[in-house]
Amino acid sequence: ILDEPSIGLHQRDNARLIRTLLGMRDIGNTVLIVEHDEETIRTADWVIDVGPGAGEHGGHIVAEGPIDTILRSQRSLTGAYLSGRRRIPVPHHRRTPRREAITVRGAREHNLKDIDVRFPLGVFVSVTGVSGSGKSTLVNDILYRRLAQALSKAKDRPGAHRTVEGIAHIDKVIDIDQSPIGRTPRSNPATYTGLFTPIRDLFAAVPEARLRGYTAGRFSFNVKGGRCEACAGDGIIKIEMQFLPDVYVPCEVCAGKRYNREALEIHYKGKNIGDVLDMTVEEALAFFANVPAVESKLRTLNDVGLSYIHLGQPATTLSGGEAQRVKLATELSRRATGRTLYILDEPTTGLHFADVEKLLEVLHRLVDAGNTVVVIEHNLDVVKTADHVIDLGPEGGQAGGEVIAEGTPEEVAKVRRSFTGRYLREILTTGELRGIA
Repeated sequence: ILDEPSIGLHQRDNARLIRTLLGMRDIGNTVLIVEHDEETIRTADWVIDVGPGAGEHGGHIVAEGPIDTILRSQRSLTGAYLSGRRRIPVPHHRRTPRREAITVRGAREHNLKDIDVRFPLGVFVSVTGVSGSGKSTLVNDILYRRLAQALSKAKDRPGAHRTVEGIAHIDKVIDIDQSPIGRTPRSNPATYTGLFTPIRDLFAAVPEARLRGYTAGRFSFNVKGGRCEACAGDGIIKIEMQFLPDVYVPCEVCAGKRYNREALEIHYKGKNIGDVLDMTVEEALAFFANVPAVESKLRTLNDVGLSYIHLGQPATTLSGGEAQRVKLATELSRRATGRTLYILDEPTTGLHFADVEKLLEVLHRLVDAGNTVVVIEHNLDVVKTADHVIDLGPEGGQAGGEVIAEGTPEEVAKVRRSFTGRYLREILTTGELRGIA
């Protein structure tokens, strides 16, 4: 059993992995894989498609059988993308970069071969290359750390390089990674995105709440007053087990609602604060449609494809990809300066084609506002929509660390030495990656 083995692999390395798995099958074993990768799905002998949507809209077997059955299934979202009925389009025109750029000179950390790399501003930049070619070293260890040091006095030392030019052209750098949005169950999408403050203000403005003298603080589960004191507003109680992992059980007093009876007696449009935290983003969007301060933040969560998560869902239960999209939604709802550089390391990890399409819409919106987005990515659906591609290689480890090709995806596709170019050529001409079987 393998859970998304293609994560972090370039198509060239993925092809090697698939050949190994086929070898395991050919000697009589059964190989079961959870996967979003197109090439792997096309190569499989039997596909089971779960859906049709995510969260509450999922949990059904939509289609199963050989790949042809999935392609023909009208209910299968996976089938729609694989058959070409739905597709992530190649942009009709690429954005032209601004004259300004950020240039890393003399990058030589790990396997980088003393290279100069120019990152044009005001466009969507994709950094590609086979696994181990030096992408993360260049973007995360050198570019991000040097910019964070200059712009926000960060302490992490950047990797070995001579200099980074053009820092004056941007005013902040943000690394949107897949680390959790909080380490405790208290942290949730509503608190992280700043959505919870206007919701609490709404409840405090209800006539019954004003009559009782309740302020917005009464509807916070972090301070005394409205929270359930038995679980201190967590809604769950941690039972420490010696020699075993801790066990969490719902609080018996508030039944997981987090609040005491007095706070739960205040209703806004027939719902109390506990009910609101229990809503999905989709339900809340309809419920708060006439409250602009809340609606705008909910809309961005919906736009990044998180319509199925609950507002009060503990941060510890969100996957890495979900946490990353909550961070993206938070950035989208901020007022844009148009001079921000966003860095994302493989944002499509664990995402279905439909989610990748939503993610790309959001990233392109950030660029349309004048910002620059730099992604390290293997997913060709992302690479083909980029305005500028920087391909490192030619191989991984000591045989990598050079800039093999740069320019638009069409220009990179023409470079014979580039493995990325070879696969890009295929996807730009036929629109699909064929299986290896």
